[in-house]
Amino acid sequence: MVRVAMVVTNACAPDPRVLRHARWLHETGCEVTVHAFDRTMDHPLSENHEGVRIMRYRIAQTPYGGTWSTYRGVRAFHRRVIRTLLHDPPALVYCHDADTLRVGVALKKQRSIPFVFDMHDLQHTWVRYPSPESKVRGVIAGQMKQRMLTRAGQARLIITSSSAVGGDHRGFVEWLEHHGLTAVSVENRPEPPFTLPERPANDGWTVGYVGRVRDMKAIEVMLKAVRSLPPHQRPTVRIAGDGVAASAVRRHLMDLVEQGEISAEVTGAFTQTDLPDILAQLDVMFAMYTPLRGNILQGALPVKMFDAAAHGIPTVVNDGCLMADVAQMEMLGVPAPWNDPAAIGEAMLQAKGMTVTLERDGGREHERWLAAMQPLLAELQ
Repeated sequence: MVRVAMVVTNACAPDPRVLRHARWLHETGCEVTVHAFDRTMDHPLSENHEGVRIMRYRIAQTPYGGTWSTYRGVRAFHRRVIRTLLHDPPALVYCHDADTLRVGVALKKQRSIPFVFDMHDLQHTWVRYPSPESKVRGVIAGQMKQRMLTRAGQARLIITSSSAVGGDHRGFVEWLEHHGLTAVSVENRPEPPFTLPERPANDGWTVGYVGRVRDMKAIEVMLKAVRSLPPHQRPTVRIAGDGVAASAVRRHLMDLVEQGEISAEVTGAFTQTDLPDILAQLDVMFAMYTPLRGNILQGALPVKMFDAAAHGIPTVVNDGCLMADVAQMEMLGVPAPWNDPAAIGEAMLQAKGMTVTLERDGGREHERWLAAMQPLLAELQ
């Protein structure tokens, strides 16, 4: 039995992509342990998820985002995981995102253990999130990018979450190729069966932002777009999720509600079990992001677009990038120009009338993943 150590710098409580790939490994006969970083120190230290063990490390309260306390916490987590794995080495290390590559490189150097790099997005761009135009943050992001490329070059296999679909825009596979690295695309699409509770009776319609609330600018753009519509056409706004901007978003939204500008409902963190009930409240998903950050134009595909489509809900996305190509090619939603409230408002109205079906789901991605992993797993048997 091949023992695999997966590494992720969140608590995996849950992280659907991580757990999906861990389960796929388990189904091949591997013994899989996910080494996860419990940044908030409030999750079980150990639990079993469909045959996969999740082992959580508590270092200190560590925020998300590009701060020094984040950097120190993640470094301490790296050191703890490296010590653990050196004491009882696995056959394979599976690194989720660039901020775990240090672990894979260390195990390869000290024990000749191969590692897989599963790149969810361009992790070095996150440091630019709070201030995309900051020169200092731009320099730091550039250093992180170069370090990631150097480490990624040592991986036995690179899996990433997007590739071009025949339109005008490239995905992460093409971004990596531009930097001399070869990768396989496994998109972050949900697996069937898809179930949705009965939709509540509602005289109006609802636009939702569901997921990590990190980008205050994106929420502001969404609210401006809603307010650009005539009052009798405006949807209710539904926001669900936690994140670094959640408190500021809640305050801003409640101010607008009190002023009579919009109707809204806001809730915090939710689980995958809660997601179908939240989606049942929506008519349109909003998945637009600040393009200056970088990874949007380089090929990021919003998971919420696929989750929404799995439940028949269209999505409004950024135009001029890969997510627009996918939305139009598969008829999953409507692209709109960033920071153009009137155009986004019209896109919301257009999306509202769409019938959406997710024909390309996680089953296809499972096949892609298995084809990429099988040669490596065969060597380790």
